[in-house]
Amino acid sequence: MASLTQFTSETAKAALTDILAALNSPDNVQKITEAKENSGNEMLKMMQFVFPIVTQIQMDVIKNYGFPEGREGTVQFAQFIRTLERDDPEIAQLHGQVRAYFLPPVTISSSTEASL
Repeated sequence: MASLTQFTSETAKAALTDILAALNSPDNVQKITEAKENSGNEMLKMMQFVFPIVTQIQMDVIKNYGFPEGREGTVQFAQFIRTLERDDPEIAQLHGQVRAYFLPPVTISSSTEASL
């Protein structure tokens, strides 16, 4: 079981880097691409089809860092990352890259124009 004292910024960077490497493996790229194509650019569909794939890949990686399998480990990992990214821009940047897999791109100008 990971604890905050064992889960350092360096460990967080290594875990996020491993998650990105797993997300970029040929099998996972294909799964994610298909799920994204099926979702279009709709947030609800992205959360329904893409998010579970990305979450499963993340769970497979973080168990190697001592996190429990399943939802509890994922939540614990996310809490550690959110805490660490406040003080470490590199962790924030890596976490942003992971989130980009399941969050559709948001164009600020078009959403602002649409609300006018």
